[in-house]
Amino acid sequence: MTESVKESINVFWFLPTHGDGRYLGTTQGGRPVDLPYLQQVALAADNLGYYGVLIPTGKSCEDSWLVAAALAPITRRLRYLVAVRPGLQPPSLAARMAATLDRLSEGRLLINVVTGGDPVENKGDGIFLSHAERYEVTQEFLEVYQRLLQGDKVDFNGKHIRVEGAELLFPPVQENGPPLYFGGSSPEAIDIAANQIDTYLTWGEPLAQVAEKLAVVRQRAELQGRKLSYGIRLHVIVRETEEEAWAAADRLIAHLDEDTIASAQKIFARMDSTGQQRMSALHGGSRDGLRIGPNLWAGVGLVRGGAGTALVGNPQQVAERIREYQALGIDNFILSGYPHLEEAHRFAELVMPLLPLSQPANQAARTVNTGPFGETIGGDKRPGQTVKEG
Repeated sequence: MTESVKESINVFWFLPTHGDGRYLGTTQGGRPVDLPYLQQVALAADNLGYYGVLIPTGKSCEDSWLVAAALAPITRRLRYLVAVRPGLQPPSLAARMAATLDRLSEGRLLINVVTGGDPVENKGDGIFLSHAERYEVTQEFLEVYQRLLQGDKVDFNGKHIRVEGAELLFPPVQENGPPLYFGGSSPEAIDIAANQIDTYLTWGEPLAQVAEKLAVVRQRAELQGRKLSYGIRLHVIVRETEEEAWAAADRLIAHLDEDTIASAQKIFARMDSTGQQRMSALHGGSRDGLRIGPNLWAGVGLVRGGAGTALVGNPQQVAERIREYQALGIDNFILSGYPHLEEAHRFAELVMPLLPLSQPANQAARTVNTGPFGETIGGDKRPGQTVKEG
């Protein structure tokens, strides 16, 4: 059984601070991801009515806090989902950073709690902890972090974290601090989600697997007397016809060679992330059998860690698949597509009108050439709407 399904959903986009382009696994079709480009993506997401943007974290990315601080002043409604890193940041510092950015963005900050699943990268950051120990740190970190944002003066003496007289002098805009988002598929991660998190995130697995996972999380949360919100992270490849969409999916990996795939899969295999193991199992590092469900494709995961699946189809099909996930209780959809600027516009134009959005596109009074109506015909006449059958 699912909890009552929320009538509306939040649709997020993604800031590609680790790179962008038209093809995966190659420099061909790549583009520089500098501040002007990130500004374009953020402004597009803001103007198109996306609820927020996820900013990734890790050594392959620009720093998510600095990127959010650079972009928040040029956007109006867009929220920023930014990572805190237990074990990499002390909880008191993270709380001060969150409160500051929440004030600077006028309450548009959301927090993504990331434990880190790559032992090699973790060691480069000075973290020499086992999988279980990282989640012990996360639990202690969140206890201190949340109490600080709630206005408490905190003394805490845990196994990994100790503070005396920790406090925030300047509170956040959002009461009790920005909402917490968190993903993890291991038993330790699910326990933390059930006890301390507002929105539990999953990667885009087939519907039955997502339903099974959310049922476990929901049951654990109920034992704690809590109800969570749920979100899913997916790529999208939407075109006006299904045939065009699958052709676009094929083009996305058209320049991948087997050595590149094998190299990426070797990196994923060293990780101790249960979620990454589940993603990798969907395709097994092979191009064969990438269609793993109705309009669900695992091709992105051949070379990309983390979210490795995409919804592929025409607008009606993609909207229907989103509604199926919504029926499981998911009301936060964190999406992306290559290249991210163009695909933000494409998804907003083709699919968002078919979805029950919690934050509809800005419908300010339209005057003169503010459209949308296309280019004026012959400099004299606005085009009429053409509806194609089928």
